[in-house]
Amino acid sequence: MELKIVEQTDKKLVVDVVGENHTFCNALKDELAQDENVKFASYKINHPLLGMPQLFVEMKKGEPAKAMQAAAKRLKKNLDKVRDEF
Repeated sequence: MELKIVEQTDKKLVVDVVGENHTFCNALKDELAQDENVKFASYKINHPLLGMPQLFVEMKKGEPAKAMQAAAKRLKKNLDKVRDEF
């Protein structure tokens, strides 16, 4: 997976998520939504077969890149727990 920054401000981040699909992006979006400092988190894929996911994060406070990193770590921890229990 590779992230390409499309737009970045103090409170907003838009990145292309190269090499991923709905599965990862939807899980990350849902994890970001659990953060009380995240105002908005979503993604889109312009073309169902050829499109690359584009993730949008807007913050109430804090840095969007740090929120994404924290959400990805929480997601990994949760998935590791599911794998271990399975």
